[in-house]
Order: sequence, then C-alpha cells, then structure tokens
Amino acid sequence: MPQALPVMCPSAQPGMKEPRVIGVAMLEGAASIAYLSEPVPLSDEILALAGPADPNEVFRIAAHCEESRCTHFNGSKCNLATRIVQILPAVVDALPACLIRATCRWYTQEGKEACFRCPQVITQPLDPSADFARAAMPPSTAPASF
Repeated sequence: MPQALPVMCPSAQPGMKEPRVIGVAMLEGAASIAYLSEPVPLSDEILALAGPADPNEVFRIAAHCEESRCTHFNGSKCNLATRIVQILPAVVDALPACLIRATCRWYTQEGKEACFRCPQVITQPLDPSADFARAAMPPSTAPASF
C-alpha cells in the first residue's frame, strides 16, 4: 500500500520539516507571489539570497504541516486557512499554478477559496493591511505571521 504524502503548510517557516521554496514575493504594485514551476529545496545558500531581508519577506516556503505544534492549528484544522478565506478578498478567479495543491493543508481544508486568496499571502509582510494582520493573528495571542 502506498504511503500517504505529508500534508503541507503553504506558508511555512524555514526551520520546519523538508522546507522548499514554492514562490517569490513580488513587491511592485500590490504584493503578490510569483509561483515557481518546480520546488527548490531550501538551503543556507537560498536563505542567504534573501539578505538583508528576512527570508519570509522574500520567499513562500512550503513544508510539512506541524499540526499541534503550530499556533494556528486547533487539533483538527488550520484556523489560519479559515481566517484567510473569511477575511481576505479573492485576488484571482482561477486556480493559480501550485506545486503542492494535492497535499496543501489550506486547499484540502478550504478548497479553491483558499487558492483564490493565496497569491496575496506573504508570510512576513513588510506593511500588512489591517485585514491581513487580523487574518494572521491567532485569537487571544501576540502578533503572528502567516
């Protein structure tokens, strides 16, 4: 029997399990992600390319979902994905190219509505809107990033 693929977080931190770059932030005009056509394993050399910025200001990183080790996970689902769909507007009306959709926590939980909002999510934005900050904030906690 084939082994199930791990569920992937589409807005991961560099220290998570098996991180890979899936997109690069485009900061001209409205902030958005330019998705890569193939994943790039995250390495110290790739991280250094972001300097002097924080890598999460530059790269969209996917990695294994940490579930209960993540402040956004409630034991059965990702509350971040729910807040993104509830708070942020759709920015595309067709599914964007995606390297992890089949195993993406946000897509498997929220469907295409998460995908329609995903291109605007920069994990560590420089100047987030009030709605963006509200979506990123776990209830009753200190400020968080995507």
